[in-house]
Amino acid sequence: MPTSEHFNVNRRDLIVAAGACAAFPAMTAGGAARAQPAPTGQPVTASVSFDVNGATKSLELDTRTTLLDALREHLHLTGTKKGCDHGQCGACTVIVDGQRINSCLTLAVMHQGAAVTTIEGLGTPQQLHPMQAAFVHHDGFQCGYCTPGQICSSVAMLEEIKAGIPSHVTADLTAPARLDEAEIRERMSGNICRCGAYSNIVEAVTEVAGRQG
Repeated sequence: MPTSEHFNVNRRDLIVAAGACAAFPAMTAGGAARAQPAPTGQPVTASVSFDVNGATKSLELDTRTTLLDALREHLHLTGTKKGCDHGQCGACTVIVDGQRINSCLTLAVMHQGAAVTTIEGLGTPQQLHPMQAAFVHHDGFQCGYCTPGQICSSVAMLEEIKAGIPSHVTADLTAPARLDEAEIRERMSGNICRCGAYSNIVEAVTEVAGRQG
């Protein structure tokens, strides 16, 4: 077996090589985003195309661009909020291919061909989504900063329950989860409301779930 003496590489060279590898876009189910060569010291860019709120969007992005920044800075969909930027608050929650994700924790180039739904795609001021209307009716927000993420998360959460996906508080894994307050609070625990409107959010989600049931 070769030892460290056989490799003529120092720590600095190793870090530089690792950084170069990380600059390339990840492979996705729909194929890899196409990377463009860049001069030394310049960011690597890639072409990515995805469906956002029912419309196809094509962008040329630095491969390090998060989905959150692509939505806000490049597509100007500022309803999705940047809170902690570390995946801890849930303000940036969007729905990708039917599943809720923290858009600050994923790169845009990883979602080639995906269907992305933001708060702007759920409803309009003239025709609110039922969850948006319920949040208004039950005062499910105060400052409103976390509200887009709360609503996107709530909508996707109800679909998870319909699909039979259990949570940490689901008592019987062989039966459909009961939509009670404990289930809602557990499933929404990744979305933080600094104003503390949690009880009103639970009421809003319960109302919409009752209509769907």
